[in-house]
Amino acid sequence: MSEFASPAGDDDLPPALSSMWRLCKLGYRHEPALMAVAFGLALLAALPEALLALGFALLAETLDSGDDTATRLVLLALGAAVVATWFLTTVSARVQRRFRDRVTIALEAHVARLQASVRTIAHHERPDYLDRLSVLRDQVFVLDHMYMSVFSTAGWVLRLTVTVVLLAAISPVLVLLVVFALPTVLTSSWRPGVERAARERGAAAERLSRHLFTTATTAPPAKEVRVTGIGPRLATERRVAWERWYGPLAAARTTSAVWHSLAWLVFGLGFVGAIVYVSSVLDASVAAVLLVLGAGSRLSAYIGATVGEIGFLRGIWMDGSQRLAWLEDYAAAVGSEADRPVPERLSDGIVLDHVDFAYPGTDRLVLEDVSLRLPAGAVVAVVGENGAGKTTLVKLLSKLYEPTAGRVLVDGADLAQLDTEAWRERLAGAYQDFFRFELLARQSVGLGDVPRVDDEAAVVAAVGRAGADDVVEGFERGLDTQLGPTWPDGVEVSFGQWQKMALARGFMREAPLLLVLDEPTAALDAETEHALFERYAAEARDERGDGRITVLVSHRFSTVRMADLIVVLDGARVVEVGGHDELVAAGGQYAELYELQAGAYR
Repeated sequence: MSEFASPAGDDDLPPALSSMWRLCKLGYRHEPALMAVAFGLALLAALPEALLALGFALLAETLDSGDDTATRLVLLALGAAVVATWFLTTVSARVQRRFRDRVTIALEAHVARLQASVRTIAHHERPDYLDRLSVLRDQVFVLDHMYMSVFSTAGWVLRLTVTVVLLAAISPVLVLLVVFALPTVLTSSWRPGVERAARERGAAAERLSRHLFTTATTAPPAKEVRVTGIGPRLATERRVAWERWYGPLAAARTTSAVWHSLAWLVFGLGFVGAIVYVSSVLDASVAAVLLVLGAGSRLSAYIGATVGEIGFLRGIWMDGSQRLAWLEDYAAAVGSEADRPVPERLSDGIVLDHVDFAYPGTDRLVLEDVSLRLPAGAVVAVVGENGAGKTTLVKLLSKLYEPTAGRVLVDGADLAQLDTEAWRERLAGAYQDFFRFELLARQSVGLGDVPRVDDEAAVVAAVGRAGADDVVEGFERGLDTQLGPTWPDGVEVSFGQWQKMALARGFMREAPLLLVLDEPTAALDAETEHALFERYAAEARDERGDGRITVLVSHRFSTVRMADLIVVLDGARVVEVGGHDELVAAGGQYAELYELQAGAYR
């Protein structure tokens, strides 16, 4: 498919086959012995069945000749072939099932690891990438069947080959039956592409349908759904979105099914012609006619099974393998040039040099021509009204995105060139859109520094730094409390408590180069936020020796006056920079908004 990047490596293969070959290698890498045995058994199970037509032809000859001994031997061989087919098919199915179960875990882990390892988060926010990943997440649960389909296809191809050889032994003309089967091959290859294109076009509507279903049936939005009374409307709009997705897909399936049926009609006519040819034109023996009847009827079944498996391979599984190959290449390409070491300490600071940024897939600049210096060791407050670009600035500093234009320099080195994982290891903090890890409280906090996730002293210290002692003390089992009411012995946690737990998680790392606090106390009142920010600033100043930069983001101007440097954002631009007293004396936007907010508390 043209919208997918060509997989890296295996350049001598077409992209579709290359992606499937990579998926096969992935399975072999995880389960080499099981994969080899499963493939071998699939071929062995196919051979006795393919030779049954020959056995029936030999039986007819021995019966016609009156040779009872030969007849018994043929009957014995036919019985052995039937038993062998049953036995090998059963064993093959069990081995394949075991291989599929084991490789499924590997595939799901592989996809999860790939998405989590992408150095930026653009693939979580770009609509076109979301559509691809949405389909891939559905397909990953059936990608393991691709291996089964490959094994089955090999078995059907072997059966088909043996059958064609048997027919050719009667008359080379009978090989023309394969020509009559070509329309079925073509339609089987064409159908999945048509259906896949229809599914891809409707991916956004399908995602909307699922979103509306989740909104109507899950706990987080339940209160608002009931209070607003929008349940029936959600159900109606969900149905409309589903029809918008499924309608074109159903039409594509119907059209392709009609053409596929016509292709099978062509083969049926060819098969009838073959029987007439052998019985009338060749005036062949009864054994030969039986061979054509047996092999010819099986030929249709074998061709049907073969093209069916190929159709599935070309459809869901080939498509899924291409998406997986695209994700592998995308994860490898993003930030692949970032390999410079991260400084042990900051001596100069972080400089934004004429930075522009627009979210992928949009043209609107969220940050425009931002030039700013964050001195080493400084406590920097970023303020501004909603939508001014505060969180976007934090994402750039966290290397979750890279600038559309301009550079972010860390002690003179381009942040885009610094090793991403190493930079993240020296990054700490809490984000506005934090995640609620429904684990034990100690684990939910400890994840902020994975190597010390089980270090109780470190967890307790982080809880103290975040001012979350009251939250933990309120839990009946303290740090051993299961968070989340849907789990056994789990407790309900308020938004403010979740925010404090997220803040504690952000304080697990003790020596970060950059500490980012993106409105970490938005659920708290202004006085509590002010007191916490005062404490963060004091601690940051006590630890200036490593050059740590602390970035506090807030829309409350009155809580950040303690910062060494205050950056005011408005309309995607930096409009003011300076200390609190300096900005108030200047009488600009900061002073106006500070006085406006301060007046509300008088």
